[in-house]
Amino acid sequence: MPIVATTASVEETRLLGEAVATLAGTGDVVVLAGDLGAGKTAFVQGFGRGLGVQERITSPTFTLVHVYDGRLAVHHLDVYRLEHLSEASDLGLAEMLDDGGVVLIEWGDAIARLLPRDHLDVRLTFGADDDDRVIELVPVGPHWARRTDALLAALQPWAGGG
Repeated sequence: MPIVATTASVEETRLLGEAVATLAGTGDVVVLAGDLGAGKTAFVQGFGRGLGVQERITSPTFTLVHVYDGRLAVHHLDVYRLEHLSEASDLGLAEMLDDGGVVLIEWGDAIARLLPRDHLDVRLTFGADDDDRVIELVPVGPHWARRTDALLAALQPWAGGG
């Protein structure tokens, strides 16, 4: 069952990402999906901020992977430009998960077959106004499912939208 939240600005989307990051642990995977401009990178920026990342987080559209230091290492992937599933395998997802960090994958639904059983699906869609976003979070697997109540509590300021 998805947890639905709404944000009214880019900064609110970042704050929501920051709130989710408070629940992040070693080896977590967050899969981001949504149209171009829906706020995937803004979510990652907030998530990174929540983990203490000091660097400016930008989309790795052309480099495919950026790594940031924080409370946990943040591996930020963008698989939008990959043409074949085999290219995603070459990114070293398993190694990223083994290094004690978290992995956030923009356009991650495109590589669903390669994802670990446990992850958090985050789908961002445009809301009624230009800056509004509807954000659906779906815990997949037992590790994220155990955090559903904590997710609901963390997202209370934005809950009930959609």
